[in-house]
Amino acid sequence: MASIVRSSLQKRIPISTLFLRPSFVISSRQASPRAQPDKSPSCQWSARTLTLSAALHEKKYTRDHEWIELSEDGKTGTIGISTYAAKALGDVVYIELPTVDTEISAGDTIGAVESVKSASDILSPLTGKVIAKNDLLEEKPGTINKAPEGEGWIAQIEVGEGEVQGLMDGEEYRKFTEE
Repeated sequence: MASIVRSSLQKRIPISTLFLRPSFVISSRQASPRAQPDKSPSCQWSARTLTLSAALHEKKYTRDHEWIELSEDGKTGTIGISTYAAKALGDVVYIELPTVDTEISAGDTIGAVESVKSASDILSPLTGKVIAKNDLLEEKPGTINKAPEGEGWIAQIEVGEGEVQGLMDGEEYRKFTEE
């Protein structure tokens, strides 16, 4: 299962795509035993290679407009509602968050979002156990409108056994919302 849900990537990206840094070199080559060493500095541009192995995570989306972003090891995931859902809801005025240590199944209601327009249940994309909730949302529910796929996350779960089925990547979700 971990190989299916893991979404970490490792890429080698030349830093030169970000910036080039000059390095000054003083040459000490001698053309002949009698010649003086060339002490004139010359500027050369060098680039280094950087390995990025961390947090290039891909969010997965449900047809009910929730998202989950799995940790690098695939054992935990952060759940929230999509930007599309947040815009459709309008100004959020109340959020019911899940209880920590609750066992949940994919598709279970783990909370609710109420806005000036409507109310909507929050469904779990995967089976697992709630290990954290975003207490900030109880104090400032409008955070979900400002950053629904960032600091407006709803809960974190310890992912249970099972496969990630029926979830869409970002491009598939974008096409889904345009239909």
